[in-house]
Amino acid sequence: MIGHQVLDDILDSAETIGVIARDPSRLSMRVRERIEVVQGAHNDISVVTEAFTGAASVLWLVPPNPHAQNAEDYYLDFGRPACEAIRSQGVKRVIGVSSLGREFGKNAGLLSPAYVMDDLIESTGVSHRALRMPFFMENMLNQVEAIKSKGMILLANSADRNLSTVATRDIATVAAELLLDDSWSGQSGVPVVGPDDLSPNDMAKVMSEVLERPVRFQQVPGPDYKTAMMQYGMSEAWAQGLADMAEAQNKGVYDAESDTPQSTTPTSFRQWCEEVLRPAVLA
Repeated sequence: MIGHQVLDDILDSAETIGVIARDPSRLSMRVRERIEVVQGAHNDISVVTEAFTGAASVLWLVPPNPHAQNAEDYYLDFGRPACEAIRSQGVKRVIGVSSLGREFGKNAGLLSPAYVMDDLIESTGVSHRALRMPFFMENMLNQVEAIKSKGMILLANSADRNLSTVATRDIATVAAELLLDDSWSGQSGVPVVGPDDLSPNDMAKVMSEVLERPVRFQQVPGPDYKTAMMQYGMSEAWAQGLADMAEAQNKGVYDAESDTPQSTTPTSFRQWCEEVLRPAVLA
């Protein structure tokens, strides 16, 4: 989702653009005519080496895989070939999609592998900007059927614990700006945080107002949430990672970095609900 939005944001630039795609036919004709496509997976050393040849800047993100048996190993299986290609092809700048809370450590569920990825990329010495995000507003698109059928959203998060939020389109905007800017160097994190800190109860209230129907929040205990995710086909490890991530969010994994004034992005949760969630629920 983020990658497609970044591509849309940079497509009209004068830069040469290369993309790794498993299935290039899924790209629009307009996109395919404009960019250079390397077909394959970006955990394949030959693919990333070809894609990084001549590239000054790279956007790096690992696609989620709810069937992975070990989340950290899964991330490293992507990261090691990337780092080898970064070194061999002389890539100057990497923009990585990470998460807030790097200082929280290794007990943050599915967030922790992103921190490991940051360390691995930075070990190459490349100039690096780790985009550090909180709770994606788009996570609520997974709740559309529950909203329609039950009038509720269900998460393992605490009902009254505020979460920093962000819309993926705003992440894409920041990533695109960094891709097109050749003036930066060094290694640092970039908090990318929306204007709202909302609890799940607050989110349900906003949804109710925008959708003009009652929506309430129901907290699901971590073990029950894990079981439910496995019933949807997730691996036990990935489901446990989701439950542990929610627990880390309940403990404030995002708090230390989320109140940086210059990190605020424009899309409010209400605006996102009006422009993205409402059409999805009405579809």
